[in-house]
Amino acid sequence: MRIDILTLFPDMFESAFSASIIGRARQNGLLDIRLWDIRLFATDRHKTADDKPYGGGPGMVMKIEPLAACLDAVLSEEPPLALPVIVTSPQGRLLHDALVREWAGYERLVLVCGHYEGIDERLHQLYNTMEISIGDYVLTGGELPAMVIVDAVSRFLPGVLGGEESALGDCFSDGLLKHPQYSRPPLFRGLAVPSVLLSGHHEEIRLWRRRQALLRTRERRPDLLAKAALTEEDLRLLAGL
Repeated sequence: MRIDILTLFPDMFESAFSASIIGRARQNGLLDIRLWDIRLFATDRHKTADDKPYGGGPGMVMKIEPLAACLDAVLSEEPPLALPVIVTSPQGRLLHDALVREWAGYERLVLVCGHYEGIDERLHQLYNTMEISIGDYVLTGGELPAMVIVDAVSRFLPGVLGGEESALGDCFSDGLLKHPQYSRPPLFRGLAVPSVLLSGHHEEIRLWRRRQALLRTRERRPDLLAKAALTEEDLRLLAGL
């Protein structure tokens, strides 16, 4: 997959995308991340990418000219973009697992990192855009949300995690939170690993994990439980909690 990121601060991405799973995916040719510096497309000698908002008010607005010029250059390259241009913004629709899985099926994503008081509205009028938020809070810029999107999408690319079950079994894969996890030692500071996990009885372990996932979701995210496609077994397990 190729991911193009338009940003005012390309240096923010280098260390984040050079380490761990994302770094290995890039080295192995599974992920092609290209950073575009919006300021390089500004035409004035100061490379100005922001200006005061018309109508007054605090802060600055990202200028349309360098943004449009940069985006034109990005969109002129192959492969063609099948999805809307994704713009990180607290005004956008919330990022969720279904979107991430859908995007992982495309050859290419284009992300625009929002900044300041926002982006000149004409960007959305001139291009096919989709505004995306990673939560109901405001950050200093759209670079961190862009990193989150790249990380979330990359996990579903074949070969990135080394095993498809790693992504498919995680939180939200079936609409529920994940069950508790334990590793060695079996006893630590008086706290023991649940005996069922040490039993070697696969069916009992499966039922325990499912019961714990249902319980954790009911306690922490009842909104997810209300929307989840529960099986008859799930309903029986819930009734016994």
